[in-house]
Amino acid sequence: MSKKIAKVVKLELVGGQAKPGPKLASAGILMPKFCTEFNAKTSDRIGDVIPVIITAYEDKSFDFIIKTTPVTILLKKEAGISKGSSNAKTTKVGHINKEQLRKIAEYKMPDLNANDVEAAMKIVEGSARNMGITIDD
Repeated sequence: MSKKIAKVVKLELVGGQAKPGPKLASAGILMPKFCTEFNAKTSDRIGDVIPVIITAYEDKSFDFIIKTTPVTILLKKEAGISKGSSNAKTTKVGHINKEQLRKIAEYKMPDLNANDVEAAMKIVEGSARNMGITIDD
């Protein structure tokens, strides 16, 4: 017999630093157990924002899937900026090179709908352009 799913919650938590709180309370799970498991699995990504999908079951048990850090956060980190441009067409706020673009694309591959790194790079490049970040050759 399979367990009944109570709810599925999508959250963004900081790697290695999850702690019980209102965000997690909404999932209806055993928070200390989740925090211990999440922090152990993300200890290599401390400080990064990590999207997580938590499936909570009626018996208070849970499963979770860790996703890759959002592209916008990775781009801001690589470009050394705190936020994207409010008008990307006219105001450029930073730049990255092709090597940095490839690094982000390779990291994001598992979560992108792309067949190869070249296609993933185009997706990341589009995000960069929308944020006012230029790509240097």
